Amino acid sequence: MSVHAIAQTGFGHGTNDLYDRARPSYQPLALSYIRSAVKSTTPINVVEIGAGTGIFTRALLAHPEWASSINQIKAVEPSAGMREVFSKTVRDERVAIDNGTFENSGVEDGWADLVVIAQAFHWCPDYDRAFAEFARILNPEGVVVLIWNLEDRDRARWVAELRNRIERHENNTPQFRLNLWRQAFETQSYKQTFQSPVEKVWPYDLPATVDIAVDRALSKSYIAILPEVEKAQIRKDVRNIVEEGEGKVWIDEDKGVFEYPYQVFVVVARKV
Repeated sequence: MSVHAIAQTGFGHGTNDLYDRARPSYQPLALSYIRSAVKSTTPINVVEIGAGTGIFTRALLAHPEWASSINQIKAVEPSAGMREVFSKTVRDERVAIDNGTFENSGVEDGWADLVVIAQAFHWCPDYDRAFAEFARILNPEGVVVLIWNLEDRDRARWVAELRNRIERHENNTPQFRLNLWRQAFETQSYKQTFQSPVEKVWPYDLPATVDIAVDRALSKSYIAILPEVEKAQIRKDVRNIVEEGEGKVWIDEDKGVFEYPYQVFVVVARKV
């Protein structure tokens, strides 16, 4: 199967407006770091696989170091529901969105300076085939970048409690925290074509409210597929955890705005 069944259903039609509204964008410092990893001095060709609703794409287009550097972005996304939202939210003549997967991007040989996967690589079903595809579509000096926004459970107990509550429903999905995606670096395709991966992590905080925290929990694919009665219980539990959250740091208590601890995690893999 080229797309995990829970991802296919959880990110299908009717779930993605919530995803686009609830999920955070990407930190400028991480986008600057990715720009420095791309050695091309000519306008850059980007392939974004698992482009989703366009959250990363919009951040890239708005970033001052990227806005004038991009030649084209070929966005690839297997979910028709996500492509629909992407087409509504990304309006730039340099960007095209098409159906495709990690193993079959539909991009021509050697076209890309950068292959980037934001918040999606843990869903990859075949790491060896994926990196064979990345190697095929990258030019000789190209790079692959994997990036995730992650709730930082180590910096606040209430975040750990929140994650523990919703992770009961993961249903054996290949989530980032399980580190299954690291097996990619042991595949034949990776070892033959790419240098050792370089990892960077930056902590940061986002302003949030209880409603935002609830929406983010409900935007998880494995939560989106649950019956309404179970989602209603999750809403209630998440709201209670956040409202009573130990260690919550207020930005504006009168308005109910507090710091939501996150980290951005970036992996850079350069062709040999």
